[in-house]
Amino acid sequence: MSLNEHSMQALSWRKLYLSRAKLKASSRTSALLSGFAMVAMVEVQLERSHDYPQGLLIAFSACTTVLVAVHLFALMISTCILPNIEAVSNVHNLNSVHESPHERMHRHIELAWAFSTVIGTLLFLAEVVLLCWVKFLPLKRNPVVNNSKNNSSSITPGEAAAITSTSIMVPFGLIFIIFAVHFYRSLVSHKTERVERELDVLAQLQDQLDRGDTLHPTGSHFG
Repeated sequence: MSLNEHSMQALSWRKLYLSRAKLKASSRTSALLSGFAMVAMVEVQLERSHDYPQGLLIAFSACTTVLVAVHLFALMISTCILPNIEAVSNVHNLNSVHESPHERMHRHIELAWAFSTVIGTLLFLAEVVLLCWVKFLPLKRNPVVNNSKNNSSSITPGEAAAITSTSIMVPFGLIFIIFAVHFYRSLVSHKTERVERELDVLAQLQDQLDRGDTLHPTGSHFG
């Protein structure tokens, strides 16, 4: 096997292991977060005596549904593709890497990775905020006779707890978005640098081969 073929084989196996790791991480994350969202919707106790804002209930229901749907879609992709990659990765044969569907299903793998880690995590953060509002909003103030006028103009303890959780979660959401963008740009720059290095190595090998052909011509002429 030539050096170029060996490099291509190593690159193919690296892509296979990376795709397998992404699918495993996506399946674990999706199963965990979707299960938490379902438990949160089932276990949340709505106060019948409290008049919830209609927008809050619609947002909570829609966020939970979309969250579960996104993670189940990522879980479905991982469940369908991962066994085929696992079967190839367990075979100790260098040429078996071409039997893996990770190259053809590359876009599906990246889609599952994005749904599980980026979109799903952002929806999960929004789910936590909405759950805090639904849970704490019905809490009312203890009646106080002397300060009834001041209490009526201030927020309730439930609203204070919900506002606090929102004010904590919003900066974390912004930090998560900034980190995701920075991580993606760093990953793209790393891949670009690695490809440039590989191209430089191939160019040097090509120059060496050309110089070798020039110094040692294959044909000769006899008089």
